[in-house]
Amino acid sequence: MCMATLTRRLQILLDDDRMDRLEGLADDRGTSVAALIRQAIDAIYPDQASSRRRAADDLLAAEPMPVDGWATMKQERASMLDRD
Repeated sequence: MCMATLTRRLQILLDDDRMDRLEGLADDRGTSVAALIRQAIDAIYPDQASSRRRAADDLLAAEPMPVDGWATMKQERASMLDRD
């Protein structure tokens, strides 16, 4: 993420255990605590475009499903509609 796009400040209070964990992870990964928190936000609360992109990627990566011929599928769909 480009630093120029970071324009909003957030202040939170953490207990010692959480802060120690974050500082240890940041040190292990060679990054900042702030960067870890931004990554966690993106992972847990992705924006709508990211969610849609991930869903599309999952759909495209899925194994092909066996299907019957078009005539059979059309008949099955018609019988499903008749039940409703």
